[in-house]
Order: sequence, then structure tokens, then C-alpha cells
Amino acid sequence: MKKIKIILCILCLLIPFPAFALEVEIASSNMVLYNLNEDKIIAAKGEDEPVSIASMTKIMTTLVAIEHIQDMEEEVTLTGKVFEGLVEANASVAGFRWGQKVTYRDLVYGAFLPSGADATNALALFLAGGQEPFVKWMNEKAQSLGLKNTHFVNTSGLDCEGHYSTVKEVAIFLKEALKNEMFREVFETKTYVTHDGSMTFHSTLSSTLSRYHLEADYILGAKTGYTYDAGRCLASIAYDEAHDIYYLLVTARAPIQPSYYHVTDAIHIYEYYFQNYGYQKIFSKGEALLSLDTKDAKEDSVSITMPEDVSFYLKLDSSRDDFHVDYDGISVVTPQMKIGDTLGSLHITYQGEEIKTIPVVLEQKLTFSYSRYFKERPMLVLGICLGFLLLLFLLRLFFYFRKLKKNHKRLRFKRKKNI
Repeated sequence: MKKIKIILCILCLLIPFPAFALEVEIASSNMVLYNLNEDKIIAAKGEDEPVSIASMTKIMTTLVAIEHIQDMEEEVTLTGKVFEGLVEANASVAGFRWGQKVTYRDLVYGAFLPSGADATNALALFLAGGQEPFVKWMNEKAQSLGLKNTHFVNTSGLDCEGHYSTVKEVAIFLKEALKNEMFREVFETKTYVTHDGSMTFHSTLSSTLSRYHLEADYILGAKTGYTYDAGRCLASIAYDEAHDIYYLLVTARAPIQPSYYHVTDAIHIYEYYFQNYGYQKIFSKGEALLSLDTKDAKEDSVSITMPEDVSFYLKLDSSRDDFHVDYDGISVVTPQMKIGDTLGSLHITYQGEEIKTIPVVLEQKLTFSYSRYFKERPMLVLGICLGFLLLLFLLRLFFYFRKLKKNHKRLRFKRKKNI
């Protein structure tokens, strides 16, 4: 028996999954973890709370600077104004010197890798004329991204009233920044040598890992941060090679001492999800889910199948039994239906919670069957037969009376003639 094809309109074969509660004990009070394959939050804690974000600010500073630099190799000479207030603020610096000639590329890497406030001051001064107009660019960029709980007052991230964001919004502008090829290159760089070879910058994450003998090669890039109000902060991306999943993690307000808690938090979170979560194929291509009856068609039934493999991001020890598929729609398909008509929906639930609704539409028209049409309507057939018999009876009656009338006329004619 030839079966009619049904297409399941699945918007995404890697089905988005509900966010999970954080299952790892960490020192940071605020965090958000994204599965970048789906651009979806999978764990969070205090993600919408406005907090100081320290040098994670330099993610936005660096992005805005890159967007305004015309030539990365252009040289500028550092003036005394670049270094004003840095010592008093106890700001971290890259180590540039007064009178030094540097390229914009040197300043970008100096701002990001060693988290140099001297570099961010220089970028603001040479690109915008000072901190205030440059910070205005940063806030305009935040507004363009729809960030409601982010506001910048300086380019370095030093604690200041009115300078704040949330870990969720830091993740949002980091994701935006990573779309920029130059920014991503800077973000993923571990070591950089200035154009004249006089200085070498190491990323603050690499320095921390080395200092405390920690290993996290799967972290592709990161920006650390530290102030008294913000505590220890970290924004990073990592790659789970075993499951081919990219993650983005932002943490804030880890204790200041010991000075590696923000890094160990990231290690604990990443490794837990690497070991316990991944994509599992729950539905296979061609798998029959249910069969619908047909009416007035040559085909007896319509089989609804999965057109492709469907995977879910979930705990690796999850069972297929945790999933259930319910069909909500018409139970009988007829040839009168057109290609593209919606038949109903498949509701996929996981442990009692609906996680996906899949529309089911008709892809090919059914073939009309006269024999089945009448077979399925015996009363109609009986009515037609009776009607036909009645018609025959009436016709027979009509011709009988017509003949009788003719005979009557003929008899009258004969009598009249004999007279």
C-alpha cells in the first residue's frame, strides 16, 4: 500500500530546552551560562541583578574602539593626559610610558589582555577626544542592543556610582562583540607582542591559570575583572569538543580572596556541563509516530513520521521514556484536503512539561476512490438503488398509462368509423 507523505514543520531540529537550575556550587553570587549552539540560557543565578562589572567593562570599550578605528597600524604618541589619575585610582595598567609611540592595535590589545586602564584612556582620548564622549558611544551601543540595566561612566570599569550592568546583559554585549572578527581575535589571544617588540602582553586569565597551576585549555577566550564592589568577575567562552557545544559564561561577585575563585567557578561549571550534558537523539528520521485513517481515498491510512533526526540538549543519563508525544488534530484525512492544510500538532513533553509543539501539515493530495466512497455510505447506496427502482417503476407506470391511453383512443376511433 502506497502511503501519503506528511511533512512535520520543525523550526529547529536541535530543539530548545528549558533553562536548568544551576547544579554546581560556586563562590560567585551572580552567573549566567549560555548554550551558544542555540543561543539559550541553560543555567543562571542572579542574572538580572544590577552589579558592578569591573574590567568586564572593557569588552564594550574594546568593541566600541574597534568600530571607530580606521587603521589599526596608525601610530599615536602617548601624552601625560593618558596617565592622569591612574595611580590614585589604583587602576591596573598595561605598562605603557609617557612619550611612547604605539599603534592602535597595541592599545586595543593592551586594554584587553593585561586589562590596562592606560590603554583605555588612550583609546578614549585619541578616538573621541576624552572619556566623556567615548563613554557616550558606549552607552549608545548599549541602548542599540536593548540593554535596560547597563550604564557606563568610565572606560576601565573602576567602581563608580552609576556604572553597572547585569551578568545577563554582559553576556549579551559579549555575544554582540564576538560577531566582530577583530574583537574575536583579541578575545581569543593569549599573548601579544607590541609592534616594536618592546612589550609583551599576557591575558589575565592565562596569568591566573599559570600562577595557580590550573588547567582549562577548553576556555577559548576570556575577560577577567576585579574591583572591591564587583569582586572577582569573569566573562568567557568554552568549547566542549566531545559534544561539539560552545558555551558562554559570565560570573560576578566572587570573593576577593583567594584571588582565583572566579576562575575555579568557571572550571567547575564548564567541566560539570561537559561531563553531564549534551545532545541526545530522541527521535530518528523516518520514525513512525502515529497513523491517521483516511476517508474516500484509495489509501487506507496516512503515516506521520519524523523527517529528520531530532536532538535535545539534556542530561546524558536522560531516558527516552522521559519524553512523550501527544497528537492534537483531525483523526481522518480526506481527498478534499489540499496540500499544506494543517492536520494538527504534535506536543512533545519532557517529564510532564511541554517543550515543543510541531505543526503537522499535508504534503501530498490523496487519491479519490469512488468504490470506497460508496462502500463507506451504504445508506446512500441503498437510497440511490431505491431511487433508481422507483424511477424505473414510475417510467414503467408512465409508459403503461401512455400505452393504455393510445389503445383507448384507437378503440374510440374504430367505433366512430363503424357508425
